[in-house]
Amino acid sequence: MMADGSALQKFFDPHTTAKGDKRAWVPMKQLETLWLNTGTLCNIECENCYILSSPKNDDLVYLTQDEAKEYLDEAKTMGTREIGITGGEPFMNPHILGIMDDALSAGFELLVLTNAMRPMMRPRIQEALLAIPQDHRDRLTFRVSMDHYTEEHHDAERGKGSFDLAHQGIKWLAENGFRLAIAGRSIWGESEDEARTGYDGMLKGLGVTLDVTDPKQLVIFAEMREQDDPPEITTECWSILNKSPTDIMCSSSRMVVKRKGADEPVVLACTLLAYDERFEMGRTLAEAKRPVSLNHKWCATFCVLGGSSCS
Repeated sequence: MMADGSALQKFFDPHTTAKGDKRAWVPMKQLETLWLNTGTLCNIECENCYILSSPKNDDLVYLTQDEAKEYLDEAKTMGTREIGITGGEPFMNPHILGIMDDALSAGFELLVLTNAMRPMMRPRIQEALLAIPQDHRDRLTFRVSMDHYTEEHHDAERGKGSFDLAHQGIKWLAENGFRLAIAGRSIWGESEDEARTGYDGMLKGLGVTLDVTDPKQLVIFAEMREQDDPPEITTECWSILNKSPTDIMCSSSRMVVKRKGADEPVVLACTLLAYDERFEMGRTLAEAKRPVSLNHKWCATFCVLGGSSCS
């Protein structure tokens, strides 16, 4: 019960569930992946975008090269292995090439999330990507969002013509020797085996070879919807589900964002919860090392029960 005698709400109290059980927390074991959100502006507006990216949404503004560099430097001292770049669409950000160069020059593995559409396919961007040295390319992966392997379902989420434009980007990346991964979604009720077989056929039709059985090369994410009503995660869930807190994304990653009107970026607990201020962890990565309460329905839907991770 709350102090006024009313019942607790689900995902309200950071320490106690609505049923009065002890809520699960996740300590950080090591900052393996640092995510840089380059801003929520995107060239398209998807039917269900967890971060509400669109051509008009600048609630998260462009991260500059200098701002990103500060976090790259701090991550280097912490032994971070990988930098992830996400948005919005990262190639909308005018600083993206400089941010990528700084990450690669510092020796990080670099994962760039993109829809591989027109922002990435501009001649200036293509020329700069082709100029990346091979030793840097060996540590660079582009993960392209393909919500489904059929045009019908993909375009239903991302807009008419998106399927063909993404295919053009995928083919260009593959033909020019860039390392590729694909990110799909599990919203059509098909089995994982069916989905992987479908993506395999789609990619082979493009002349692209990818090991679709490898969950790093083809990621199929658990779906998140605003109307989700999952169970809360308690400390007992670890043994019930045969999972460990170290399996959860926030044990090894954080995300940097800059909010519209803010003077400085902040560090968030994870990539999913960009607008919930309860998950702001501090200004620096050192401040953000503290444990995270699994106090949001997407902690349950995506991470614990869905078994997904953005890294």
